Amino acid sequence: MKNIVYFDLETQRSISDVGGFKNCADLKVSVGVAYSTKTGRYHIFGEDGMDELVQMLLEADLVVGYNHIGFDYRVLQGYTIIDMESQTVNLDMMLDVQQIMGKRLKLDSLAQASLGMAKTADGLEALKWWKEYKNTGNKEHLMKIAEYCAYDVKVTRFVHEFGIEHGLIKYDDKNGGIEEVEVDWAR
Repeated sequence: MKNIVYFDLETQRSISDVGGFKNCADLKVSVGVAYSTKTGRYHIFGEDGMDELVQMLLEADLVVGYNHIGFDYRVLQGYTIIDMESQTVNLDMMLDVQQIMGKRLKLDSLAQASLGMAKTADGLEALKWWKEYKNTGNKEHLMKIAEYCAYDVKVTRFVHEFGIEHGLIKYDDKNGGIEEVEVDWAR
């Protein structure tokens, strides 16, 4: 069986905190979550578990994410000397859809139109939870980040599986309609 690893990261800082995208490695990870089809479960990583996450990604037959090449891998570069993009086989669904359509779509747009499910929060809320955790030491805030991140991984996985099963994904056209775009993710 092919080992597909779906993953997402949440950070401790915002892009504006570190002076722009050129400094993604300075964002620092608050929580990372991966789902492996090999293990059939979600794996949650704190900042001290980045070596384990990197190893899981390197061992995957396919890494699937949403903007993971342009963002998550750049954040991971703060924890490894390995060039993750060149050392892994990847499907960045955002980049794939952008190449087909010529524009970027949000994961939430695909999830709502294709699956009827929406994201539970956003990255800015995860940053607030991180600050609350750091200020209070209350691990409930850290658990909120982990739950949010795990749900994003679940949404990513389900959108990918929908695309494989149907050969297309749906998206909100921003005018109240639903459009479809063909994808070839059954590789």
